[in-house]
Amino acid sequence: MFKYVLRVLALVLVVAVGIAVYLGWPDQAQLPLAAVTGRRPTIGEPRGQIIPTVGVAKAVGWHDGATPVAAAGLKVRPFATGLDHPRWLYRLPNGDVLVAESNSPPRPGNGITMTVMRWLLGTAGAGGASPDRITLLRDADGDGVAETRTVFMTGLHSPHGMTLFKGQLYIADTDALVRVPYTDGATRITATPELVVKLPGGGNHWARNVIPAGDGRTLYVSVGSSTNIADNGLAAEQYRANILQVWPAEKTMRIFGAGLRNPNGMAINPWNGGLWTVVNERDMIGSDLAPDYLTQVEFGDQFGWPWYYWGGYPDDRVEPKNPALQEYSKRPDYAMGPHVAALGLAFSADAKLGEHWAHGAFIGEHGSWNRKPLSGYKVVYVPFGANGFPLPDAKPVDVLTGFLSADGKAQGRPVGVVTDKAGALLIADDVGDAVWRVSAG
Repeated sequence: MFKYVLRVLALVLVVAVGIAVYLGWPDQAQLPLAAVTGRRPTIGEPRGQIIPTVGVAKAVGWHDGATPVAAAGLKVRPFATGLDHPRWLYRLPNGDVLVAESNSPPRPGNGITMTVMRWLLGTAGAGGASPDRITLLRDADGDGVAETRTVFMTGLHSPHGMTLFKGQLYIADTDALVRVPYTDGATRITATPELVVKLPGGGNHWARNVIPAGDGRTLYVSVGSSTNIADNGLAAEQYRANILQVWPAEKTMRIFGAGLRNPNGMAINPWNGGLWTVVNERDMIGSDLAPDYLTQVEFGDQFGWPWYYWGGYPDDRVEPKNPALQEYSKRPDYAMGPHVAALGLAFSADAKLGEHWAHGAFIGEHGSWNRKPLSGYKVVYVPFGANGFPLPDAKPVDVLTGFLSADGKAQGRPVGVVTDKAGALLIADDVGDAVWRVSAG
């Protein structure tokens, strides 16, 4: 008799789980995307999920001459094609462009979580091995197409951010900041990279970035979190979810800004001199939360991760609690929308795309995996005011779209953005294996 009772209970449990999944999965957005953007976004109630909403666009690449679609008054063409997972861009003083062809390092382990992760990465076009190289592109004749391509550096470990500083090229590998001597006009570097500081590697959010600080002595390095909300404990997040300040001469570092789940693109604001970054926020609290953001970061800022988001909204999933931090969690300056995966960031001071695009920031949105419907998968522009901050009522303006096909497949996914020597905008597309060039029409 007892075994029949157990069978009935098991059946009831299965039905209950099925009903819960049916009612709560996948989570559909209940707010328009625009409502969760801007200086004062709508922050709704969290809708926690045991089973995450999975909505990732299948990567198919560009076919039959298809290209992204530029905004009115702009035009787009390929600057370089046939690359291998191009992620990040850096313009050298002579106008040459460095491209980090890179991907996540191998992810060890098995189990359901890792199996699902590998499937997601493969579907999204990020399942392959990392090329681990930097390629140089040169447009010597100025026609907007790189006619020269050379392998600039190899032997790196999931390289991403790059910057010149005091005669040396700094590269942000996934687990270290390294440097090599640089000579203007060089098309290849064979020197063995010198270690500057070690960075925490492994886990999620593998991509690191590096830019010079405004003081002329230090560098900023962005390091994303290992997990969604410190799922493996805070000890696993040491020196992560931070922007670090590095003294390269002394090979030392400190935490500059904290509580930033996954900061990636960084830039110095040309109008107020501050450090700005775009940040990817947390997953699995619904398709309307939490908004990725663009913000200024000052020394000592704490943006709340993992305990709080958007300036003090608590994430009740996180243990142990940290109630003392709530009133000190800084509110970001501008919401980009939920799950758009804002990665690239470039201010428009060097752009020559027309007056409409002359005073703001360009942002590459890699695209969502945890939202229904999809969000991101485009390049947008945020207008700034004379005070060096986004305009109070401004919403993101589409610059380059069409990365999603009519049936919802990913023909491309934009990542890094920079301006070229002529003032056009270059966009790294790691699914389309291309660098696109947007210029004035």
